[in-house]
Amino acid sequence: MGAIKGALSLMPSIRLPGSKVAYEELPSHDMSRASSPLDESPIMADTWRKGISAPRRRLGFLFRTSPKKLVVITLAVFFSLVLLAGGSFRARRYYAEKAKADERIPYHWELYPRLDGFYNGIRSLVNYTDWVPEQQLTTKTKPKIHKAPPFDPVAVNPYPEFSSNEYLKEHQPVQRCYLDDNEKYAAPDIYAYPGIPAGMTAPYWGSYESLGIAPDRCWERFGRFGPYGYSYNPAEGGLGLSNNSAHAGAEKVQELLTKIDYRNVNWGKAQKKCFEKNQKRFDPEVARAEQKKVVKRSAYVLRTWTGYKYTDIQLLSLRAMINELSLKSGGEYDVHLLVHVKDDTIPIWASEEVYNKTLQENVPEEFWDITTLWSEQLMRTYYPGPFRDEDNVENHSKSDIHGVYRSAHFALQWFAQQHQEYDFIWNWEMDIRYTGHYYEFHNGVSNWAAEQPRKLLWERSSRFWIPGIHGTWAKFSQLVERETQERKEQPVWGPAEFPTSGLGRIPPPKENTPPKRFEEDNYEWGVGEDADLIVFDPLFDPAKTNWVFRNDVTGYNTSLETPPRRAAIITVARLSKKLLNTMHEETFRTHHTMFPEMWPPSVALHHGYKAVYAPHPVYFDRKWPLDVMDKTFNYPSAPHESPFGWGEHNMQGGSFYYNAGFSGALWRRWLGAKENGEGGKKMEESRSDRMCLRGMLYHPIKSESVE
Repeated sequence: MGAIKGALSLMPSIRLPGSKVAYEELPSHDMSRASSPLDESPIMADTWRKGISAPRRRLGFLFRTSPKKLVVITLAVFFSLVLLAGGSFRARRYYAEKAKADERIPYHWELYPRLDGFYNGIRSLVNYTDWVPEQQLTTKTKPKIHKAPPFDPVAVNPYPEFSSNEYLKEHQPVQRCYLDDNEKYAAPDIYAYPGIPAGMTAPYWGSYESLGIAPDRCWERFGRFGPYGYSYNPAEGGLGLSNNSAHAGAEKVQELLTKIDYRNVNWGKAQKKCFEKNQKRFDPEVARAEQKKVVKRSAYVLRTWTGYKYTDIQLLSLRAMINELSLKSGGEYDVHLLVHVKDDTIPIWASEEVYNKTLQENVPEEFWDITTLWSEQLMRTYYPGPFRDEDNVENHSKSDIHGVYRSAHFALQWFAQQHQEYDFIWNWEMDIRYTGHYYEFHNGVSNWAAEQPRKLLWERSSRFWIPGIHGTWAKFSQLVERETQERKEQPVWGPAEFPTSGLGRIPPPKENTPPKRFEEDNYEWGVGEDADLIVFDPLFDPAKTNWVFRNDVTGYNTSLETPPRRAAIITVARLSKKLLNTMHEETFRTHHTMFPEMWPPSVALHHGYKAVYAPHPVYFDRKWPLDVMDKTFNYPSAPHESPFGWGEHNMQGGSFYYNAGFSGALWRRWLGAKENGEGGKKMEESRSDRMCLRGMLYHPIKSESVE
């Protein structure tokens, strides 16, 4: 059984008790490279493995032998058997000891009970006011399963009431946008259920209500992606991904949506036309003349590369982003693909023909007109440096300073310099998914960040807000203030001061100087001010952890103390034009740069920009004791225990982090695929049907599929 168990543990789809973590990426198993000490034993020689085939005539040899020879042969056979038995014993002992050595001691969080409320489906929906989180239920509690979904899906409209008198009193009218030149297909609605499954798991971190995201509705795949081609056939311009899905209640969604032929959609033209129809909303001169508020614009930049495989599910997500962020908002966002041309020998800057050929070979046609190409060779020309090795504290990755691994921000800074028309740029990754409405999430995060006072904002943003133990955001803020005082920590207040030399420092903007002393401010400065940096994991001090890239700092005098730094794992963020311009100036003029997760937060720290960690809801697959969770993530006992260092294993069961394996598993289950032998059409139909989850960020998604 031990050998079978060991073999099965190498298969990602099968997990047995005591095998590796379910979400851990498993190594390949190459028996040709085995290093067993038995490999060089005579017992394991090739002749033994292949078997012995002696000529038949030699069998008579024993019977034509003298008694003396028989004794010798008998002794030889006896000792051979002894050797064989001893070898077999050694082999068994070796493999037993090897299995014992390979048996990993489980992490503490692996011993906590699994949470399964995520998988309750649309036939178990209840009103939000009647919902009891799974963490508060007893094991005997079972949800009521209806024959059909007890509620009907509804269109979700998280946008301002554009046609209301209240809106028009302060803003320009919003013109409707379409997907086609003939204005036949208006930007479609998407649909959610006005309830959540009974016993649904609650998030451990963050809050829907605080970010202005409706907590009382859930999303299943037909309503979320049906309008983008999920649920109708390729002959009709869809993708036909729902053919093998559970369908309870799906007909009601199908009746609501219009089937759009996405084979004929040009998203670049649609975005451009939408902006042109609504251009007055964004024009400061028109706003002043007509005494209206100007609406700020954002670029939503997706970082992709040549050779990237655009799956059908990826197409659904891209269509959702463009429709919900750009077209439905009347042009408040433009979605862009920023494509890294990995082959540096392709001169994309020298020939329009070469540029277009490279683009068209690597991007689906519907996205051609929203794509911008770049290469590392282009960045070497744009940021020539010099970036001297002696000015680098530690290049842990041993890679090139212009390489995307160490300087992904170079391309974003370059893009921002070409597009000064945008007030903000969202840096987004291709392996992030979101089950909810994109505009609701991004608009909610932006509004929440604008309302945060600057006082102790860096300190609040360095911690995980766990409502189950900290209470409301206000109580959490009071806790941070008290702890900062008790620890006698020097809070961040305005631009950071540190010694420098060489090319010196670029002066911080005057408006980032605090208007009064820290003690005199009553949480007033910064309220109503747009954040310059919004991140989705805490802004931690890497010097207090053993994060491996904490010293990848370039361009500063290494004979002086390393400048103060902050970092946020995963580079997704919203950055203001002001911050990006300063990052560009720092890189171009003073040759300063840091590892990508560290550079924008550190520039914000140095120049006094407003930076914030947005506490979006994050889920875990196990029932953590709240006090243990708080201690693990907010009060690590040593630098190496930090969740941003060797303690990162604690994130594996979460829904959002660079190594959060649970995120991919949960996302695939939500799509209807089988995962680890569970899920799929038959299981969904035999229980409570399709999963229905509230808005949730998933990262990383390295694979996705439907059944």
